[in-house]
Amino acid sequence: MDRTEDTEDTGMRPRTAEAGRRTAVWIASVDSDEPQLLFETAELLLEAPNWSHDGRSLLLNGAGRLWRLDVEAPSGLAEIPLDGVPDINNDHVLSPDGRTVYVSGMDGHLYAAPVAGGKGVRLTADDGTLHFLHGVSPDGRTLAYVEIARGADGSPGRLALMPAAGGPGKAVDTGEGHLDGPEYSPDGEWIYCNTETFTEAPGHAQIARLPAAGSVLRRVHTSDTVDWFPHLSPDGAHAAYVSFPPGTLGHPANLDVTVRLVRTDAWAVPVRTFPLFGGQGTMNVNSWSPDSRRFAFVSYPLDGRAG
Repeated sequence: MDRTEDTEDTGMRPRTAEAGRRTAVWIASVDSDEPQLLFETAELLLEAPNWSHDGRSLLLNGAGRLWRLDVEAPSGLAEIPLDGVPDINNDHVLSPDGRTVYVSGMDGHLYAAPVAGGKGVRLTADDGTLHFLHGVSPDGRTLAYVEIARGADGSPGRLALMPAAGGPGKAVDTGEGHLDGPEYSPDGEWIYCNTETFTEAPGHAQIARLPAAGSVLRRVHTSDTVDWFPHLSPDGAHAAYVSFPPGTLGHPANLDVTVRLVRTDAWAVPVRTFPLFGGQGTMNVNSWSPDSRRFAFVSYPLDGRAG
């Protein structure tokens, strides 16, 4: 497989597992308190599942590559070849028609490739920023991503939009705080995200949204926890997100977190909670099934212990 070399050393590298830990891939249901353990491995650190458009498989990244895991018969992983694409991170999404996967390269650029594998195409320009993909509009025309100035340690993430076919991006003014995880609502009217704009405590991210056409960022829910990556179900009725402990800076790996399931008309009252050891990689991208009844996440338990 032809893989490109990074055009610039961004310092980003594929994650590896801590000694003695394994990856556990789970499927949770809106109808059950107990998630289903779908797959586990100590050979590869897997992150950030997407659910395929046909409902038959999950797509996860690991060791800089993209992998497919069959949901009904999860006997092993199959690599999806992304020719001409450098190592990727855990920010990847599928087009609404399920034919294209958009990925974030370790070189700081965004790429598009056939979901079954094949030649990748770089979408972003050398504009002085790193690009981290999180959302695609329901009509498939626009990508929502986070841009961070290259070589500027501590620089906050900013929301930006660009054509899904490639072209220059446009930053959206959402205030001074770091913003991450921008993702469109199923009706295309809103962009949901997590942001530090509303709090003075360092790193205290909270869930917010703004109209997709622009305008004011609005807080969705107020909590004592540090909340990241809101993902709405395709029918818009539910959302899942990751809560980090109070005082957490950013969204680090390897700590106790909670995946929360809520109704989108009652964010303050969780329908289900799933405590686990994880954080970074657990649920960075939308992982809902097409029928809106299930979603996937990842934990990193010690060998011999539950998730």
